[in-house]
Formats: sequence, C-alpha cells, structure tokens
Amino acid sequence: MQFPEEPGIGDRVARLRTRRKLTQEGLAERAGLSVDVVRKLEQGVRQTARLTTLNALARALDVEPSVLLGQPATFEVREDGEQPSVLALRQAISPISDLLAEEPDPEDPPTIAELRHSLRSTERIRREGRLGEIGTLLPQLIRDAKCAARAHSGGEAAAAQSVLAEAYQVAATTLTALGKEDAGFTALERSLDAARKGDDPHLHTVAISSLAWILTKQGRLADAERAALATAERIEPGFRSQPVELALWGVLLLRAATAAVRLEHRDTVRELLNLAGAAAARIGTDRLDYATPFGPTNVGVAKVNFLVEMEESAEAVRAARTVPDLESLPPTWRARFHVDRALAYTDLNREEFALNALLTAERTAPEWMRYHSTSRRLVAELRGRERRRTSPLTALADRLDIDG
Repeated sequence: MQFPEEPGIGDRVARLRTRRKLTQEGLAERAGLSVDVVRKLEQGVRQTARLTTLNALARALDVEPSVLLGQPATFEVREDGEQPSVLALRQAISPISDLLAEEPDPEDPPTIAELRHSLRSTERIRREGRLGEIGTLLPQLIRDAKCAARAHSGGEAAAAQSVLAEAYQVAATTLTALGKEDAGFTALERSLDAARKGDDPHLHTVAISSLAWILTKQGRLADAERAALATAERIEPGFRSQPVELALWGVLLLRAATAAVRLEHRDTVRELLNLAGAAAARIGTDRLDYATPFGPTNVGVAKVNFLVEMEESAEAVRAARTVPDLESLPPTWRARFHVDRALAYTDLNREEFALNALLTAERTAPEWMRYHSTSRRLVAELRGRERRRTSPLTALADRLDIDG
C-alpha cells in the first residue's frame, strides 16, 4: 500500500494562513519568525523546518504541530490481510462497551504471568519499530488486562492494573507517533489512572515521562517542561537510590530538555543535559527500564539531537562521533540518531553523508522509517535537490512510498 500523495508543509501553512485571514507578514509576526521563512516554506523553496519553527507556526495558526507535518493516519495493510489501524487503538482505549455497561467478556481472564509475557513481547516489537504488529497486538492486550483487573482482587488485581498502565502507555506513545496526540493523551490519562491502582510505584513516573513527550508533540512546550521538571524534583534521587531510580530521573530531565530546546531556552538545555550526564555517569552503563533506555549512550544521543535542534550542526556532527556503545540502544533510538546525523549533514550541504546516514537509519529500523515524519520530509527535500532520475536516494524514496 502506498501513502496517498499529500501536500507539503508549505501548502498546509498557506492553507491555514488563508483560512485565518492572515498575510505572510502577519503570520510571521504572530509566530515571531522572519517573513522570509514563511515565504520560502509556502513557495516550496524549503520543504522542511526546524521543530522550533514548526512549533512557532503551529501556535500562531492554533493547530497542533502534527497538522503541519502531515503524519500518516493509519497503519499499513499487512500481507496476511490484517489491517490494524488507529481506529483499533482508539476503540481499545475508549470502548463504547464501557459507556453502555454491556456484559463483560465471557472468557476466563488471562493469568498475570500471561499478561506480563504479552506486555514484554509488545515492548520488544515497539523497540524495533514494528508498528503494524503493535496495532494488531496492543488492543487485545488492553482488553485482556482490563478483564483481568475486573476479575481478580487484591494483589492480582493490582498486578493486572500495572500491566494495563504500561499497555496504555504504549498505546499513548504509538498514537502520538502517528500524529494522533488527542487519542494519545486519552490513553495517557488511562495509564495514570491504572498506575494509581497498580502495584508498581515507578509507573506514575514513567507515565509522566510519556506525558511530557506527548505535550511536546502537541506544541504545549511549557506544560511539557513543567510536568517533567515537577516530577523530577519530586523523585530526585539520593545517595542510596537504585539505578532504576536514577535512570527514570534522568529520562525526565531529557524530556524537559526536549521541550526547553524548542522553547529556545539554551541555558536550561545545557543545565539539564549536564544533570542527566551526571546521573548516567553514576549508573556507569546503559540500562533499559520500562522500554526506555538511559545511560551514557542515550545522553550522548540526546546531546546530538539538541545540537541539531539548536542548529549547531557542525558541533552535532563532532558530538555524534563521540557517542559510546551505540549498539546498546534499541533499534528505533539508533535510527533516530542517524536521522539527526542526516539533518546535521544536510544543514552543512553534505548531501552524500546525509544519504549514508539515512540509509543506515533505514537498515536499523526499516518499518519505523516509513512512518517517521522527519525522515520522510528530509528524504523528500534531498530528492528535490537531486537531478538524477535514478539513484540510491530515489530508491530510498520509493521504499518509503514518497510520491512526487
């Protein structure tokens, strides 16, 4: 299945600007940007923009950033005929049966061990970026965990609620990655409610970390920074803290820094990155807790991302060469790192290096690349610069189903 041809960012900006009866100068003034940026985007001279620019335009146009990005709305049809979709996840997190008080599922509820095994399998799939499989498995996991939570009592009910909290969190991040932040936010609310009823005290922190990411995707940058920093302050580790507590604290700092970089609070970004680096150094190695990595490698990857966001591309390229033990990260994290390298090289007009980085990202997480909006925009922009009809770049664009 090919993605339908979509308008570019500039087309969306122009359409929304016209709808709001703004001139290019008026939009630029409202967004705090140069009118030249708006003009070049609308004319197609620039096919991509920094997230700080996109967030500013989204705020000025009163839309979520994903509206400008035009992310895919549904999963692909799989070869076996299954068609997992955004709708399936929406139905799982907001089933009408709850509103109609329908009879519960007559099947016996799964055991806690079965639920946990299913959750771990889903986490592996997510780390590898296999979104189609998530769309198939996750709705049923949510239904199973809800069934078990209703059927059991005491410790088993609490354990089922913890699985449900994590399943909702996976749904939240998956939906948000596909540009459905509203549904992602609903799933996150469900996750927080289940976490309060569960038996794992860390799940609330994990949910807030995901909430900060979703708020950032919505363009609610100040709210994202506030949520992450308030929770980080509440759980700030002490001398006797365990590595998992240090890791979750460090992840919150990086979430706050992600929002801060898009708010152009550069001093805050550097301060948070230094604190996260100190936590990573104290742990001494890379960990994977609740499907989220943290350690010296992930802090190094985050630094590269922040430098790219701040348009310090030459420094980003240099920093990328110093990231240790990249293979310790899940495939999707590694792929995103290579996309950041490609962005930096593109900014430096080193297209060959950018293409090599994109090809590395594709080899690392091929299905993830098909849905990752930044990757798709960058490939489209590089292809627009290229004059050859056939090339490795054209072949990459074909594999990503980028039309035009």
